[in-house]
Amino acid sequence: MSIDPQQSISGFIATQPRLTVGENGVSRFHARVGIEHARQEPDGSFTQLDPTFHDLAIFRKTAEEAAARFRKGDRFIASGRVHEYTYSKDGQEVTAEEFIASRIGHDLARTRYDVDRSTRRTDAGHDAPDLKSPAHDPVARPQASVPSRASL
Repeated sequence: MSIDPQQSISGFIATQPRLTVGENGVSRFHARVGIEHARQEPDGSFTQLDPTFHDLAIFRKTAEEAAARFRKGDRFIASGRVHEYTYSKDGQEVTAEEFIASRIGHDLARTRYDVDRSTRRTDAGHDAPDLKSPAHDPVARPQASVPSRASL
């Protein structure tokens, strides 16, 4: 099976994120994001260029999680796709684009944080298995006896 590549961006949250819920009940996270750019010079050094600013949208459960965890200034990495669309402004058709992220996380190279590995609830409302319980400890868990090919 081959790797299915997606587009990705990294940058910083430039505006305070907003979480809204549409008429259809779907949650939507929106923020303006900045993407930094640099130019490599002939001597091998880099010159920092002005950032560009873009719209970032995330939907459904990921939108709710992002709204709880991201704020203005946070550094992120997101994967998803660019969505081009048109809208009318002052009687003119305007073409615009936004990045729709299917996954997003803080940028490890630029963010300090602690990882919380406590149990999360699944979408079905049931508790997920506790990875710290003895039942999930491969050393403590009794192994089921599996007959070998020789004994079959």
